[in-house]
Amino acid sequence: MSMKLKSPTMTQFEGSQLRLARHYWGKTLNDIAEEVGKTRQYISQIENGKAGKNIGDDTVGLLAKCLKVTPGFFYRQTPPGPSEDQAHFRRLASTKVSTRLKVLARGTIFSHLANYIDRHVSLPDVDFPDHSGAVTFEEIERAAERTRSYWGLGLGPIENMVRVVEHAGALVTFFRDASTEVDALSIPASRPIIVRNDAKESPLRQRFDIAHEMAHLILHEGIITGDRTTETEANRFASAFLLPRSTFSKAFRSRGQRLDWQCIVDIKMQFGTSKAAVLYRAKTLGLISENTYKGGVIYLKNSGQSKKEDEDCLIVREQAELIIKSLKVIHAHFGVSFYDLADEIGVHPELLKNVMPDIPEDELSQAWYKRFKKPSLSVVQ
Repeated sequence: MSMKLKSPTMTQFEGSQLRLARHYWGKTLNDIAEEVGKTRQYISQIENGKAGKNIGDDTVGLLAKCLKVTPGFFYRQTPPGPSEDQAHFRRLASTKVSTRLKVLARGTIFSHLANYIDRHVSLPDVDFPDHSGAVTFEEIERAAERTRSYWGLGLGPIENMVRVVEHAGALVTFFRDASTEVDALSIPASRPIIVRNDAKESPLRQRFDIAHEMAHLILHEGIITGDRTTETEANRFASAFLLPRSTFSKAFRSRGQRLDWQCIVDIKMQFGTSKAAVLYRAKTLGLISENTYKGGVIYLKNSGQSKKEDEDCLIVREQAELIIKSLKVIHAHFGVSFYDLADEIGVHPELLKNVMPDIPEDELSQAWYKRFKKPSLSVVQ
């Protein structure tokens, strides 16, 4: 590997890049028009490639400033980001179109970072088994068991779900200010990406979201997801993966129609799943009745535990590790700082931070965040 100076050549303004940056911030055409002092129609023409080749430098500069990207960002020819059909996208049926576009745009920007890392760091091989034929309850149960066996995980508790998917070659990150209408997102690219929503208060529900997105990568390769059927399949797989039926059935106790809440708490703390997930698993395995399950859900809701449960404060939130280690390698071996990396992607640091996990101080030296007075650098093989 070697380092060389990069001097981007301005060619043609790419309207798709403007659209990407606009969606990233959740801004409308009117918002952009007001900020740069142009008409909505003109901004629309630029975005759709109908404004001609000569877009003034002043206009490009204003667009870059309001969208927190570099002028060169608009001249990059990058692969199109994932569409809603291509991404596995957990959201509520009532999620606004603007929210969906915002999350997809952020996933696209992160994929640019992922591609950069993948080119310059030796990452784990992508190794997700394919169980796309599993659709029935029993088939999904066996697919979850076989996936555990394939990865050598046994039938006990999963210590860290993020590490499981990272060891299988996925990159994990989160969006800091994502709407609570969106649970999670996964992009089944050559380097799979899993995005979780840190707006969720419960660390265990975030953990379940990782397992749910992993399920999509294993069950739904090339399949459009987001409907009730595929979401139910992913939930069943995640539940079976986190709480294997043979182990769970031995651990779960009930007192007739009454729930043993201490047992439920014990399973929660041992296996790293919410009490709501324990109830769901017990119901699907026929260990409790539908009425008993509903009663448990009502109890959690009435006791203020529908979003965050009492014991959650005792649980450490899992963190993305693979991307942090990769950035550490890039910094240590090539001297590429955070500002260099943002410049390489063509965005401002503020924009990049919104799609990156927090960088622990002990992982990267303070130089990572220092702005060096030197030309932009590109690390190439």
